[in-house]
Amino acid sequence: MARSNEEVEALLREYADLLLITGGDAFRARAYEKAARAIGGHPVDVARLDAKGLREIPNVGKSIADKVVEFLRTGTMPAVEEARAAIPAGVRELTAIPALGPKKAMLLYEELRISSVDQLAQAIEEHKLRDLKGFGPKSEENILHGIGLLRAVGNRIPLHDAMDVADDIVAALSEVPGCQRCAYAGSLRRMKETVGDVDILVAAEDSAPFMDAFTGLPYTAEVIAHGLKKTSIRTTKGLQVDLRVLPLDSWGAGMLYFTGSKAHNIRVRAIAVRHGLKLSEYGLFEAKSGKKIASRSEEDVYARLGMDWIPPTLREDRGEVKAALEGSLPALLHESDLRGDLHTHTDLTDGLEPLENMIAKAERRGYAYYAVTDHAPKLYMQQMTEEKMLAQRERLRELDRGRGHRDTRLLHGVELNIDADGEVDWPGDFLEGFDMCVASVHSQFGQDRDTMTRRLVRACENPHVNIIGHPTTRLIGKRPGVDADLDEVFAACARTGTALEINAHPDRLDLSDENILRAKSHGVVFALDSDAHSTRDLDHMRYGVGMAQRGWLTTDDVINTWSLTRLRRFLRKKPTDGGR
Repeated sequence: MARSNEEVEALLREYADLLLITGGDAFRARAYEKAARAIGGHPVDVARLDAKGLREIPNVGKSIADKVVEFLRTGTMPAVEEARAAIPAGVRELTAIPALGPKKAMLLYEELRISSVDQLAQAIEEHKLRDLKGFGPKSEENILHGIGLLRAVGNRIPLHDAMDVADDIVAALSEVPGCQRCAYAGSLRRMKETVGDVDILVAAEDSAPFMDAFTGLPYTAEVIAHGLKKTSIRTTKGLQVDLRVLPLDSWGAGMLYFTGSKAHNIRVRAIAVRHGLKLSEYGLFEAKSGKKIASRSEEDVYARLGMDWIPPTLREDRGEVKAALEGSLPALLHESDLRGDLHTHTDLTDGLEPLENMIAKAERRGYAYYAVTDHAPKLYMQQMTEEKMLAQRERLRELDRGRGHRDTRLLHGVELNIDADGEVDWPGDFLEGFDMCVASVHSQFGQDRDTMTRRLVRACENPHVNIIGHPTTRLIGKRPGVDADLDEVFAACARTGTALEINAHPDRLDLSDENILRAKSHGVVFALDSDAHSTRDLDHMRYGVGMAQRGWLTTDDVINTWSLTRLRRFLRKKPTDGGR
């Protein structure tokens, strides 16, 4: 389950939101947001720190440290409780809607007594918002779109939150005597960006010890159902987890069945029927005699149906069954194929740790190369200057020269801001000095479709821009992607030799798998990056790999699986061969 860091981070972020809703000091709210981010990304569990140790974390002052100590001691943070009490019921619910900030949520309550998403949707339908200051037809349209996003997510939770739960449960149940196999299945195994519930499978002869251990886990809030074959719980975070215990001989069939997707399973079962067979979670059987044909491994089941084994991330009924029958499935890339990370930050801008720490973690991950890409000056709160950037470059070159036998080569890059008109921060002569440039949209997300498309295409056409970072700017469940003709952007990337980023941060996962598939059809190549702001963030690559696999990508498609020589050739931005 989540470390204390995540719990504290969530509370401090909530407090910052509550301060803004009640018209509190914006700078104070910002201070709590910065402290929340610093604690969330801190490598040491804050439950092990006293007030003095907490104050050593960047952006954590005495007042915040004292609040954290009190929460860790008592389980409550009185300042948050008091702020919650001052907010009318339902107003915080409104702030979860993308495109609706805390001040506007409070205004809606004060002027129209709106305190729920349903009430807000009804008010928009009746055009009641248009007479309010700061609202209009465009605002109504944006808020309705945000409500749609919120409802689409529903009770689903982000992939990484579900993964944390599943990893802990699998580890705990694997220690129960008699466990022969234990793994998670379902949409989590398929690496979908959000998860409705978690499916855990255990192979064992006796199910009772596992069901008892499962319901006795410390983060079990409710036992929904308790049986010998299936038990369901709800965790303290509200996530439903289902445990099934089956015989070892049925492991492969069970994993196939419970991994899904439903559409994939229907397609595979139809093939079984055509062969005179029946497929269930217990095995593949002859329909007439009931004789078991295959069950122990997924490979056996697929092979008996004349198919290659299909990686779980492809099992969405998007052509994978046909490819498996024809022997034409792609050799998907894996995390071990990544030779480097091309988008990371340090505490020179909004990162949480110094350059040296980030490099050391990259070395431990076994990277052949590693790029530092702190923000350029037009992300104004970072206060970047040419002098600071050049000093960082000199330090990076010094570290690179003095590395002796170490294998990780260091690249100096920058994350540029794509202005409203598609221009970037620095002139070409200054950009020439970087090993590589990532360019990203960080503001003015609401531009109309044509303007946003031209903005992104112009950035692609800049001869110094190598990668478009988090291309749609989406935050899952919080902010929709920008409105742009993505096919035109993808075509421009292919034409200019500009890579598109697959941002592995679990709040982004941008590009999505659907957009990866579309971009790949245009001949685009990709950079799979962590966008790390701390050493812990470097481990988010597993989620980006999941998106890349769902997009059918191979090592030829992802530039940071290439050798440094081939990568450098691509970074010279020769569009004729895409760097291949």
